[in-house]
Amino acid sequence: MAIRINKYLSEAGYCSRRVADKLIEEGKVTINGKSPEIGTKIEEGDKVEVEGQIIDKSTKQKNIYLAFNKPVGIVCTTDRSVEPDNIIDFIKYPTRIFPIGRLDKPSEGLIFLTNDGDIVNKILRAKNNHEKEYIVSLNRPINRDFIKSMSNGVEILDTITKPCLVTQLGLKKFKIILTQGLNRQIRRMCESLGYRVKTLKRIRIMNIKLDVPIGKYRELSKEELLELKRLLEKSSKTFN
Repeated sequence: MAIRINKYLSEAGYCSRRVADKLIEEGKVTINGKSPEIGTKIEEGDKVEVEGQIIDKSTKQKNIYLAFNKPVGIVCTTDRSVEPDNIIDFIKYPTRIFPIGRLDKPSEGLIFLTNDGDIVNKILRAKNNHEKEYIVSLNRPINRDFIKSMSNGVEILDTITKPCLVTQLGLKKFKIILTQGLNRQIRRMCESLGYRVKTLKRIRIMNIKLDVPIGKYRELSKEELLELKRLLEKSSKTFN
């Protein structure tokens, strides 16, 4: 059965569908020696290459799921030529993996890495309301008005952020649980209220909590993975 080229690369464990589309746009993918368009379908027997490397879905390795504690200064990209401080070179995992989503360079904390392109799409699907929890410290003291504004929604990027749970932890520190993934969302929210983020740390994604030292990773347990997939299946059915 014919499948789209981005799905083929995802199922082969090469990259996510989103990254696959970018590679196609950049002319780095060929099918039978020719550059395809986004949406082109693969037929059985077609020869797929990315930058000269043959991608054979039938030889895909077992799925890998890692929880990594990203340090400040590491960039969540697989483009090793652009960023010397990229996440792939830092981890040095023996087989090809890629991050699910992003944590910007000045931020730290939990991020998943995998070779399972399908799970990437399910986790990143914003309408599924997957929780991500952060601890944030600011440059000056916060008050009830700040907590209320952050909780109810802040205008950034020509939209109002979704209501979220915000808890004050100290004079300049708070915890926030988001179900959105807007670009630099927490930093932009704070900036719109006149504050500057000093530190930002993600401590949970859905059912997975951060429990490894900075710069270290571990494999997700069988129990964690089963629960994660249950939550993803539940949300996909609810929101499709």
